[in-house]
Amino acid sequence: MNKSSKLLVTAVIVLIAVSLIYYKYIDYIKNPWTRDGQVRAEIIQIAPRVSGPVVKLMVEDNQFVQAGQLLFEIDPRTYAASLSQAVAQYDETMDNYHAKEKKIDSAQAQVEVAEAALFQAQSQTKVLDSSIEKNKAEYVRQQELIKKKATSQKSVERAKANYEVSLEQHHGAIAGVKQAEASLYKAEADLAEAKVNLGAPGNDNASIRKAQAAVRQAELNMLFTKVTAPVDGYVTNLQVRSGSQAVANQPMVALVDTSSYWVYGFFKETLIGDIAKGDKAFITLMSYPNTPIPGIVESIGWGITQQNGATGSDLLPSVNPTFEWIRLAQRVPVRVQLTDVPQEIALRVGTTASVLVRTNSSKNDL
Repeated sequence: MNKSSKLLVTAVIVLIAVSLIYYKYIDYIKNPWTRDGQVRAEIIQIAPRVSGPVVKLMVEDNQFVQAGQLLFEIDPRTYAASLSQAVAQYDETMDNYHAKEKKIDSAQAQVEVAEAALFQAQSQTKVLDSSIEKNKAEYVRQQELIKKKATSQKSVERAKANYEVSLEQHHGAIAGVKQAEASLYKAEADLAEAKVNLGAPGNDNASIRKAQAAVRQAELNMLFTKVTAPVDGYVTNLQVRSGSQAVANQPMVALVDTSSYWVYGFFKETLIGDIAKGDKAFITLMSYPNTPIPGIVESIGWGITQQNGATGSDLLPSVNPTFEWIRLAQRVPVRVQLTDVPQEIALRVGTTASVLVRTNSSKNDL
């Protein structure tokens, strides 16, 4: 091969190499790529709703569990006693309620008796009114007759006595009406008091609702002694042991939700300008370097922690020194949803990943 041929071959090789380098550079600019990626998932911190010693531990560290599966059980004896007490209190409340109902019935009967007595007293006064008018007329007639000597003095005195008796009886009847009215008022007051003491009827009664709520709370506490998995996932870093003291609302078990995996790619701020929601992405895990996973850009972060300006010692702002001729690009998190994870890949939270985004791919799908 002559010298010119060698130069030509060398020039072609250099040209191809430069073209490849240029293509890769353009591809890198158009399709951002980062090795600073991380697998994430929703970590559910499972906390018991009640306190007490753990008497049963049904899972092991790193075990897969299904939603509803029992994780551990808290000693239920205290809560069983509370439930029995709440049920007994409910029964007592119902007994008191029925007793108050009977008081209302009794008071209602007393009102009816008092109404009948008042009606009878009022009727008696009407009868006596007629009797007074009759006896008064007879007494007046006898007085007229005695003037004409058409009757005896004895008859006049008898008519007078009858008239005076009817007046006395009328006074007594009036007193009886007032007494009957007073009895009716008292009976009505007793009825009103009994209704107030009873409160609202049936399940609307405050004391019954309170007792029912106490029973329901005790039943829930009994249920809460059994702590179950809310979702399918992996129990990890298990620190609970039989005999451990569970404290209400204090997390005890970490559960990785297997339906919530995603990847965070931390891209330089100079590369995110063309990334858009819906763009296709490809993820390569360090643990599975030969099996890329397809995904879709779900969102782009709107902020990162500010390092400069944070309060340091002596309450002064902390500022990191920088070189004026070097400006380090910040990294912004891009959340990528995994669309098709191969069965042979086991995703683990916190593992490293590389992320490549195909820009404008969301527009191409439209």
